Amino acid sequence: MASHYNEDSSMTNFRRGNLARWSVPGVAVTALLFGFLAVTGCRNAASPDVAATVNGRPIYYADVDKTYKTQFPGRAEGESEDQVQLRRLEILRSLIDNELMLQRAEKSGLVATDADVDARLNELKAPHTKEEFDKQLKEWGLTLDELKARVRKDESVKKLFNKDITSKINITDADVASFYNANRGSFNFPEPNLHMAQIVVTPQQDPNVHNLKNDKAKNDEEANRKIQAIEARLKQGEDFAMVAQNYSEDPQTTPNGGDLGFLGESSLDKSPPELKKLVLSLQPGQLSPVIHMAEGYRILKMISKEPAGQRDLSDPRVQQSIREALLSRKDQLLKTAYYETARNEAKVVNNMSKSVLAEVAKGEK
Repeated sequence: MASHYNEDSSMTNFRRGNLARWSVPGVAVTALLFGFLAVTGCRNAASPDVAATVNGRPIYYADVDKTYKTQFPGRAEGESEDQVQLRRLEILRSLIDNELMLQRAEKSGLVATDADVDARLNELKAPHTKEEFDKQLKEWGLTLDELKARVRKDESVKKLFNKDITSKINITDADVASFYNANRGSFNFPEPNLHMAQIVVTPQQDPNVHNLKNDKAKNDEEANRKIQAIEARLKQGEDFAMVAQNYSEDPQTTPNGGDLGFLGESSLDKSPPELKKLVLSLQPGQLSPVIHMAEGYRILKMISKEPAGQRDLSDPRVQQSIREALLSRKDQLLKTAYYETARNEAKVVNNMSKSVLAEVAKGEK
């Protein structure tokens, strides 16, 4: 993940040792259901095994079930059918968005090559022995060919975003200097600093924040299952910043790919000793396990560790962190608009959401 600098108020919370105070976006279930319904598409009777079509290309219920099993390998005790169905709808929406992006990549000639796929797979395999990797695949419920197909889609979408979004963002030296001058004090480190990012999931309702997927846990059970699904995505090699933009529920850091900025080591003094020990043990590039706090769950990423002292604008690391922070903010804005435009221009038929509403109507008769 690219490192960024973030001057938002979440830094202050962290420095004060308040590691458990976070806000969350909310999504009404009714809005979610109706948001899935497309106004265009084929009027023919839907095939019973097709959950949705995107510009005529099917997404099968089997695809939804396979993804569900990967993200939610076990059913929680007392879990209702409504909760299961809601997650299936959320997964289907994500599959629809992914298919939209893949089709755009295909149209632009940006489909990942076999070499791209093999390179990414080698990165995923690198930390594991063959036995460990095969065991992980089994836990995900995936064959190697199915994982390759997912990797090809992900790499294709990365190419698309780079061509249509990232490559068109221009952060000038004047932009960097302006940001530095407005936040000079933030680059004076009186003590060793940690540059970290986070993904946060909480059970509280809050309509004020939106991630790219408009995905929000509504109770502790949902929050727990969501963070486990996110951890599974990260273990499968998905980019931390992109996962944070898509699913994290902290309003301050989500637009920046979860970036917390630079945090003094003393910010950990009021934290539980075991949490402080865990954070300080993380090496640059390393992820924490899921951390359960009073207000929810989080996963941390250590980006870098910096010694004490004033960082001048002439420092290449300062310039890079500012440039990447500004790039990330603009990237988030343009991706949100890009997704919405793609949805508006597509012909999507969501049979699963129709069937859910049909069951409700049937029960009212």
